[in-house]
Amino acid sequence: MKLAGAPISWGVCEVPDWGHQLDPERVLSEMRELGLTATELGPQGFLTPALIERYGLRLVGAFVPVVLHDPGHDPLPGLPDEGTLVLAAATGADGYDVRPELDATGWATLLANLDRIAAELGPRASLHPHVGTMIETRAEVERVIEGSSMPLCLDTGHLLIGGTDPADLVKSVPTRIAHVHLKDVDARLASLVTSGRMTYTQAVREGVYRPLGEGDVDIAGIVGGLDRSGYDGWYVMEQDVILSGPEDRPIENVRRSLAFLDGALG
Repeated sequence: MKLAGAPISWGVCEVPDWGHQLDPERVLSEMRELGLTATELGPQGFLTPALIERYGLRLVGAFVPVVLHDPGHDPLPGLPDEGTLVLAAATGADGYDVRPELDATGWATLLANLDRIAAELGPRASLHPHVGTMIETRAEVERVIEGSSMPLCLDTGHLLIGGTDPADLVKSVPTRIAHVHLKDVDARLASLVTSGRMTYTQAVREGVYRPLGEGDVDIAGIVGGLDRSGYDGWYVMEQDVILSGPEDRPIENVRRSLAFLDGALG
C-alpha cells in the first residue's frame, strides 16, 4: 500500500484564518517520526520539493483549487507544470462554507475545461469532489463522470459529506479513480453539514474527521475494493483539523490512523 501524509492532517490549510498554522519543519519531522515516506504538498508556498527531499520524503501530489466554470477564465495556464495535480473546482471565493450553483453555461464551461485538462495533462490530473466547491453533491459528481473524461480523486470524507457513498464509486467506476484521500467521518456531524445546520468549518472544528477506523466510513472495505479493481496509486491520509495553538498534537490522530491501517489491512 503506497501511503502518504498531508499537511492538512497537521492543520495546515489554504483557507485564511484556518486555526494555528504549524511550521513546515515540525510537520515534516513528525511525518518522518511516524515512518511515513511521502506527502502531498499542502497550501501553495508551505512546502518545497527541496525541503520535502531534505526530510527523506517523496512528493506525491498537490491539491490545487482552480476556477473551472468561468467562461472568461482559462485555467490551464495557471496550473503547475509538474507533479500529480489534485484539482478542486473552486468557487473563486475563500473558504468552503458557501457556494453558488452552476447554470447551464457554467456547467458547459466546467465540463469542457475538465476535458481540456485531461487531454493536456493525462493521468497526472484528477478532480477532487470537495465540500464548498462547484462539485460537491452526488448529482454533481455523477454529472462529471458522465459528462467528462477527467479522472477522480476519491476522497472518502468529502464524498460522504456531499451525499456520495465512496464505496459505490469504487464498485461502479473503479477505472476513473486515479488518486485516493483516506478520511474517516463522524456521520452525525456530516449530516449537519449536508442539511445546512452547520457550516463545514464548524464541523471540522467539532471533529467531523476522525482517525481512520473511528468513524462511519468503511475504510477497510473501500481499500479492499480498490485493491481488487487493480488500483495501484497512492493513498493519502487526510484528517482535516483546526488547531488552537502549537501545543496541539495532531500527530497522535495520524498515529492512530496508521495503527488502524496496520491492523486492518496489514
